Amino acid sequence: MAKVKCAIIGSGNIGTDLMIKIMRTSKNLEMGAMVGIDPNSDGLARAARLNVPVTHEGIAGLLALPNYKDIQVVFDATSAGAHVHNNELLQRDGKKVIDLTPAAIGPFTIPVINGDANIDEPNVNMVTCGGQATIPMVYAVKRAAGRVIYGEIVASISSKSAGPGTRANIDEFTETTSKAIEVLGGAERGKAVIILNPAEPPLIMRDTVFTLSQGGDREAIEASILAMEAEVKKYVPGYRLKQKVQFEVIGDNAPVRIPGIGYCSGLKTTILLEVEGAAHYLPAYAGNLDIMTSAALVTADHWAAKFLAKEAA
Repeated sequence: MAKVKCAIIGSGNIGTDLMIKIMRTSKNLEMGAMVGIDPNSDGLARAARLNVPVTHEGIAGLLALPNYKDIQVVFDATSAGAHVHNNELLQRDGKKVIDLTPAAIGPFTIPVINGDANIDEPNVNMVTCGGQATIPMVYAVKRAAGRVIYGEIVASISSKSAGPGTRANIDEFTETTSKAIEVLGGAERGKAVIILNPAEPPLIMRDTVFTLSQGGDREAIEASILAMEAEVKKYVPGYRLKQKVQFEVIGDNAPVRIPGIGYCSGLKTTILLEVEGAAHYLPAYAGNLDIMTSAALVTADHWAAKFLAKEAA
């Protein structure tokens, strides 16, 4: 069966996990190259053992590989700053780019929200790990309630699952996720917080979502949240609600002040999530990696299926 060749730029935690997922589970993609900048990285060593072409010379090394012309899809798992340069070169050569950094050059993409809507865009952005885990829940409230005035997410991940790329992009994480809460989640105002937890043994990824909404009722909102949980589970089996959805009425007699909007009343919804990873590379506590790479793989796989169908026609 024909498959589309892909390359991964970034041989750290995210890139290595993604490589293993592609090789084990992808229906339409096959590895064409693993690209890094550290010749001693574990990701490059693993790729070489798996007979994947490798280079430690970054984007320049990728462009120089003999099979570069055959690569159709490139995943970028480096940093927001590096992605700007990488994307410029890749677009020049007509490559499909899946951006796993917070650079947000292309449109935000979360499979369960806008799925294939951006499938033909030359560059799509996978938001952030926290965004992939939590924004579907903001959207779930929005579709049931009608109006979400405020959406706030707190993503707590183990320090051990946060590599140098993640640590270098904390500001970009909060800015990109906050914007995506509004653009994709439908909240009028969004806020994102990330916590790197150094606890030993490492803790599994936990996420808290707060929304303030108007319209709809508790039963409809909870049903929408449960349906969304089931949708995300289709590609991230370890995604689950940690406990029952919580509600609190914010009355007109004690409204809350939303920056940029003013004093508001409504229904506060609290959603507590847990994301357990598939342990393809790092242990199961690294659900933040799993949901990011799984979302990127689903997106690229759908594009590759469309590409292969067009080629066969």
